[in-house]
Amino acid sequence: MENIGALALILAFCLAIYSFAASIIGGWKKKAFLIVSGERAVIAVFALITLAVVILLNALVTSDFRYAYVAAHSNRDMPVYYKLSSWWGGQEGSLLLWNFVLICYGLVVVLQNRRKHRQIMPWVVASLMGTQIFFLILNVFPASPFEMLAQGRNIVEVQDGNGLNPLLQYWTMLIHPPILYMGYVGFIVPFAFALGSLITRQPGEAWIHTTRRWAIVTWFFQSTGILLGAGWSYAVLGWGGYWVWDPVENVSFLPWLTSTAFLHSVMMQEKKGMMKVWNIVLVAATFFLCIFGTFMTRSGIVASVHAFATSNIGNYFLVFLTLGIAFTIYMILGRLDYLKSESELESVVSRESSFLFNNLVLLACCFATLWGTLFPVISEAISGERVSVDAPWFNRINIPIGLFLLFLTGVGPLLAWRRASTESIKRNFLLPFLAMLAIMAVLVVLGVQHVYALTTFGLCAFVSWTIGAEFWKGAGSIARKESIGMLPAMVALTHRNTRRYGGYIIHMAIVVMFIGFAGAAFNRDITVEVAEGKSFQLGKYDLKVSKVDMGQNENYVYQNAIIDVSVGGQHFTTLKPERRIYSKSEQPVGAVAIHRRLNEDLYVNFAAISSEAQKPIIQAYVFPLVTWIWAGWWVLFAGSIICLIPSKVKMSYAKTEVLGVAGAHAKVAK
Repeated sequence: MENIGALALILAFCLAIYSFAASIIGGWKKKAFLIVSGERAVIAVFALITLAVVILLNALVTSDFRYAYVAAHSNRDMPVYYKLSSWWGGQEGSLLLWNFVLICYGLVVVLQNRRKHRQIMPWVVASLMGTQIFFLILNVFPASPFEMLAQGRNIVEVQDGNGLNPLLQYWTMLIHPPILYMGYVGFIVPFAFALGSLITRQPGEAWIHTTRRWAIVTWFFQSTGILLGAGWSYAVLGWGGYWVWDPVENVSFLPWLTSTAFLHSVMMQEKKGMMKVWNIVLVAATFFLCIFGTFMTRSGIVASVHAFATSNIGNYFLVFLTLGIAFTIYMILGRLDYLKSESELESVVSRESSFLFNNLVLLACCFATLWGTLFPVISEAISGERVSVDAPWFNRINIPIGLFLLFLTGVGPLLAWRRASTESIKRNFLLPFLAMLAIMAVLVVLGVQHVYALTTFGLCAFVSWTIGAEFWKGAGSIARKESIGMLPAMVALTHRNTRRYGGYIIHMAIVVMFIGFAGAAFNRDITVEVAEGKSFQLGKYDLKVSKVDMGQNENYVYQNAIIDVSVGGQHFTTLKPERRIYSKSEQPVGAVAIHRRLNEDLYVNFAAISSEAQKPIIQAYVFPLVTWIWAGWWVLFAGSIICLIPSKVKMSYAKTEVLGVAGAHAKVAK
């Protein structure tokens, strides 16, 4: 079976090269049979990569320790679901996951467009397969998951494997990498259509209509993957934080910023025919930042708990990035005459300008984060000394940027297209501004003095008011006209323009998350060495270490501290944080206990046993409002689903030869 797996990847590599070449030659020479043949090769590549995946998963589940990858990342005693997640627990397997997700997207694109977009499809397939070739090179040559353990010329098998990294044995790691990859890999599709549009000299906005839903779906997966990673950090690493500006966290955040900017600016192109070059640049930047993030986790140039082991594949990524970026720049510069804006910005005080400012601020955040991430590498290359950039530096730069973005989220709906009059500005801004001041005043009276927290809560009130007013005014008009209640009217309003009002719901998700972020200003913590039967205090909570138990299962040995928590003399809850030592790696890992509530989390970590007194060392934290961050995901999910539902009022476009749209001729049709 091991030979079949390796052979499947080699054949997939050869067929991907054929698909790439056939698509380019077919598109260039207008040879339909080559174009169709290239698309059918995509289906064959999908079948071969799927076969390789099945063989690797079978080896992991059956504990076939002849495979070097299985021996390194699995062991007999792990539960089956962790054996399956070992697929992406190491370098070789995670690259196979990249290949699998990419070819799944390629298959969907080919099947969706068998009878559509025939002029542009060869170049789309060539872009997809060019990327597929690169990742298959990695899996076939330097990072094959099908290498066997050998002694001399004989294949050998060890009795048991090393097991999955204990830090990855947590439920979010069963879904975090696949979901994040679905976001990372997915943006190749909008990029491929954009590149195909440039090559075939299509109207600047045509490719956007084709890939709108792709962009929303992949953005949602990016957002979900980042939040799952933050949840893992919060619940597993034992320090209670969900974001520390770790280099690998940062590089997952970078394409999210540019894709968010892209999703905003495409509306300008669709509505006004503006920012065409800008949108091509943004979609290309998002794709290459996804590749860059993959490079950072695998090159060994940064140290991170999230990164894979140092390897020699970093140079492969640098070559791919250099060639890809150079070709994209060449195509953009060579097609500038096809990307001319159809209108210009008429006023700084307009909805168009708010979108522009939004883009600029998002890119400022992207640049600052990228600079801070790469600065240690740059400083080492120049001076020979690695100078680290710590979390406070990122916070000083990005917290004000984030607050300004939150402000712009509320400003956009208050401004008119083209030009906003002084009277409309006064009328539209008065009530939201008063709501912001009222919330801030109440919080000051209640004793809140943290400037950033006050500002955040005030801006959240400002944005919530503006978004609520948009729904209220629109629904009120429908309710009066159709004599229905406000709730059905809001549903009808949302259905008329799902993209707009789904976007507003996503903005509310950001508001909810910012409330959770602001709670960090009021965190409290204590670290104590406490004997059994003794208590300690943290705020209103009295924590008593009732007992320390020991035990073991097939996978690890554990100690847990049973902690009774009371408030005001009344029993509140019982928490059982654990300290585990995994049998194969002998790595100590904590399993924290969290009592989650909407107003605050009580978070307890069993850090260690003191070497002298043999007493438990307990770290206890109170994290106000952190649950709002995770609650925000559900709002984001609802908004994203609504954005994907077709609107009741649709946009119809005059037909073009290739994509069936022409933004300059759009008109509303019921």
